[in-house]
Amino acid sequence: MGVRGLLSFSDALALLGGDPPAVAALDRALGGALNVATGGIGDGLVRIADARGSVLALGRGAVRGVGRRLGRADGRAERTELLHAAHTVIVVLAWFQALEEREPAVGAAELELTRGDQLALSGAERVAERGAAFARALAATDAPRPAPHRPFEAVTEELLGWYAGLSGRFLDFAEGLSAWSARPSSAREEAGRLIRAELPRAAVRQYESLYAQLAQEAPEFGFWTTQIEHRATRAEIRRSLAGVAELLAGPAEGIRPPTGVAAALARSHEAVLARPVLDASSGPRGIRVPTLREMYLDPDFRVREVTGGSGPATEAWWEEAPVRRDLTGYLAGALTSAGPAEVPLLVLGQPGAGKSVLTRVLAARLPSAGFLPVRVPLRDVRAEDDVQSQIEQAVRTATGERVSWPELARAAGGAVPVLLLDGFDELLQTTGVHHSDFLARVARFQQREAEQGRPVRALVTSRTAVADRARYPEGLVALRLEPFRPEQVRRWLALWNEANAGGFAARGLRPLTWEAVAHHRALAAQPLLLTMLALYDAADNALRRDGEGPLDEAELYEELLTSFARREIDKSGPAPAAVPDDEARARAERELQRLSLVAFALHNRRRQWVSATELDEDLTALLGRASAEASGFRTPLGAAEVALGRFFFVQRARSVRDGRVLATYEFLHATFGEYLVVRLALHVLTSLLAHRPSLSDAATSVDDDLAYTLLSYAPLSSRQMLRFAGAMVRRIPAAERDRLARLLVGVLEQHGQRTHEPHRGYRPARSPASPGLRTSARHGVYGANLVLVILLLKGTVTASELFPSGNDPAGAWHRHALLWRAAFDEEQWTDFALSVSTRRTWAEHGRELEISLRSGALAAPDPVDMNWLYRYPRGNDGPGWSRTYWSELRHKQDVSGGTNDAVVRHAMDPVYAWLGPAVTTFLTSPGGPATSLAHDVLELVLGGADLPPGEADALRARVLGGLDGLSPEVGARIRRLLAAPDGTA
Repeated sequence: MGVRGLLSFSDALALLGGDPPAVAALDRALGGALNVATGGIGDGLVRIADARGSVLALGRGAVRGVGRRLGRADGRAERTELLHAAHTVIVVLAWFQALEEREPAVGAAELELTRGDQLALSGAERVAERGAAFARALAATDAPRPAPHRPFEAVTEELLGWYAGLSGRFLDFAEGLSAWSARPSSAREEAGRLIRAELPRAAVRQYESLYAQLAQEAPEFGFWTTQIEHRATRAEIRRSLAGVAELLAGPAEGIRPPTGVAAALARSHEAVLARPVLDASSGPRGIRVPTLREMYLDPDFRVREVTGGSGPATEAWWEEAPVRRDLTGYLAGALTSAGPAEVPLLVLGQPGAGKSVLTRVLAARLPSAGFLPVRVPLRDVRAEDDVQSQIEQAVRTATGERVSWPELARAAGGAVPVLLLDGFDELLQTTGVHHSDFLARVARFQQREAEQGRPVRALVTSRTAVADRARYPEGLVALRLEPFRPEQVRRWLALWNEANAGGFAARGLRPLTWEAVAHHRALAAQPLLLTMLALYDAADNALRRDGEGPLDEAELYEELLTSFARREIDKSGPAPAAVPDDEARARAERELQRLSLVAFALHNRRRQWVSATELDEDLTALLGRASAEASGFRTPLGAAEVALGRFFFVQRARSVRDGRVLATYEFLHATFGEYLVVRLALHVLTSLLAHRPSLSDAATSVDDDLAYTLLSYAPLSSRQMLRFAGAMVRRIPAAERDRLARLLVGVLEQHGQRTHEPHRGYRPARSPASPGLRTSARHGVYGANLVLVILLLKGTVTASELFPSGNDPAGAWHRHALLWRAAFDEEQWTDFALSVSTRRTWAEHGRELEISLRSGALAAPDPVDMNWLYRYPRGNDGPGWSRTYWSELRHKQDVSGGTNDAVVRHAMDPVYAWLGPAVTTFLTSPGGPATSLAHDVLELVLGGADLPPGEADALRARVLGGLDGLSPEVGARIRRLLAAPDGTA
């Protein structure tokens, strides 16, 4: 049985067993509107008293009989149809019951068409149309419906508006009747007020009461409003979606179980719960990886309907949705909700959040007598095929049997198929825009199936980061899995320790505690990464170091990545005992260097993923296939795809298109890639010391080709990268840090004359259609990265140290900063600028600039001393000076066209317009800084009242003394600005 999109009131009554003659009588009372809604005809005359009586009798009877009718339902689809019908009935019944309560004041029983009214209707089409409008509203009943992603309060608030519209149409109809006009004016006013103001709210109260009554007969009504608690509370941490089975088991009683292929599919899903959450070979010997049934914790989530221009790829969009902890109740509601199943549910999350595991556990937990889950891993089916073909491929993979989709749906009996389409992001990443309409295709498939009487529920998973590349069908709801709370992490650790208590005791290890992982919450909050921490600690309690502080971030990442690299190598190579430690370390280092090139492939493209083809091109360009081993790196990815995919902190997305496997790679957590980028960058730069140990040999330049190639596409200025780099640099001996800093200063000067392009085949681009970086931009990015590393090594440097060969180092810094700004986009420039602080000072040779990495909260920079800017000595007590190019400053800001300059210019426009010459008129202060006249005027006008006693008077006197060089008109304006209340300057 298919689920109708818009269920008429008469359809609902018929489905619930309403007496056909009584329904026909109601139709006549409503002027044939019920039949008109389904294509019939009527006389168009509304008889409200007859209609009221019929609605009350039929509606109440239908509600009382809901339980019995549900008990005779032949399958989940029919049950859902009946629930939809029951809701339609109570929406109408609630309004009529509220009307009945107010009968004495409203007098609805008297609102009958007199013979005169009926005769007059032929010439009073407006009155007839008013009655028809009211009747049509009842017949169609397109009232708001509850949905598990919406608070019940939102539904009732929307329903209040619907009842207000219905009441308004009823009042319009009543006011055209003779019986209404015959009433006293006061009675009409009071009845009108009740109908407009009180009747809608009373109808909502009646609806809530009827809804609660239905919830006693059908638990689905509780699912839809998220008000059901059962034996668990919302604060309880639930496991393996057991609540879904509990909630849906009752409604599934009496429904015949599946047979044939459908039964085989159910068995395939159920077997998953007994499998480990992770391949046991990933862990140390003696460690037991618990099963999904034991270990899967229901995550928190947010859920929201996708509407408007923004979408679920942005964090700001999700801020409007509260965090919820009732995933089982929500899923039960989403899979049983009334109305048509014509749009998929989109489940989003970060890599490692558990999206795929959710689909596996949900498939296992849905009761087979009621639901037919079909899990379709999109990476394993042909991307170019339609949805139906992809389903059939997945069924064959799971069961070994070939079956057409219609045959499978029939084999399900009364069960509702639930499609679990896992990995939509993999289609997007591996095939580009070809599948951005996938969600719409799924929706069209659902609509077709509903029309064929085979309603289908669908759920699609995807990474949050690529959600903006999809086209959303109307009505789509998105659900985002949230990171673990500390309570969930604690519960997970308790389960892990319980499963491994024997193994820990046998090996003399301590259980993994919250205190050990609390220092690494960003990782522990993602289930898969938490598993990685647990496996790492299970080797030798490596997360805890007795007598030492906890591992810092960089140390943890180094230990994690190295230990997993060595473990994977041990699996594929000779027995660990047969490999000397030095060779084992060297092999692990080669693995990490190759992973670092993967990280650079992402970093230099400014993406979180990279395709296998792009990786192969990168590695071939950097290493060359013939010389790969000699370079210290492993062979290019084209010869080692499987080896790369074996690291479970590397996510391999895959799809099949035109018979070819398309693959992309990303790190489960972005910080793994950031760490590896910084690690390789410092390794490459540090290795320059071996090629040129000092700068004394001026005839020999530094061979920094590889450093330039890797570090000339994207800056290293993200806060996380700088934190990693700072920790790594601190482990370099002080003397070596100083040598390396001096060497990189020479490289910074040398690279400005670079004319050749090493590794010409290395051209990482954000997208195939985007142009590569210009050579000038690459020079800028590389120079900025060299400066960042020099600052990491030195802490603070002066412009003279950075640019030793120039006669104006501070000016050289400015020119380089302009190059960097031109090379970066706005986001990159902001990151870079906010990572650096400058301080203007003086040295023996004149003005100087100190540059350092910024730490702590962003603070206002020191005031600018005009003596420093115009190269006067510090504390200059000579006369002031002026320049005539103030209008050129404004013009140059305008020509630059940048947002930052334009914002400042916009704020300064009134100053330029009214006080222009004061901008470039400068006043000295003996022993103190020099300032512009415009600066001092603004200081007095905006902050003079807050200056210490006497300081404002001194500042005013200095301003007035500096007016002599200005035109009389500008001077008069400044005097007016500074005038006291009595008019004196």
